[in-house]
Amino acid sequence: MRTGFYPGTFDPITLGHLDIIQRAMALVDRLVIGVAINRDKGPLFSLEERVEMVSEECSAIAARSGGEIVVRPFENLLIDSARDVGATVIVRGLRAVADFEYEFQMVGMNRALDSSIETVFLMADARRQAIASKLVKEIARLGGDVSKFVTPAVSEALRLRFDGGR
Repeated sequence: MRTGFYPGTFDPITLGHLDIIQRAMALVDRLVIGVAINRDKGPLFSLEERVEMVSEECSAIAARSGGEIVVRPFENLLIDSARDVGATVIVRGLRAVADFEYEFQMVGMNRALDSSIETVFLMADARRQAIASKLVKEIARLGGDVSKFVTPAVSEALRLRFDGGR
């Protein structure tokens, strides 16, 4: 069984993330999605809310792919979390060339820590490449329509967070 590890903050999960997850499921039998605790980023949604959102949004992908998707929080080194779940592959999504520079450094460090775990970069569909959680949150905060960037459930969660359900 080939296991992949896809780490991220997922604050919130976007259609870009879901596109990468769907593509990753074509490469692995089991995908562990690591929801980063990352207190430094000051997430909008709590860890529990993010884990629940990711789990709910991925259930249909798992059913369609016939594979297994596990969602779990993590706070330790990415490479240690990948090793802990038995991953042989770390999945990373790329949106633009600017992402590549940072990711390239991360791959080098992760390879130095454990050369048995490969990193695979997946590009989101061209329609999804500009989507960033940070921008989605800003649009939602300012009352804009985020329905092109997230699922209806996530859009509603953002609306409730920013306007108290009004």
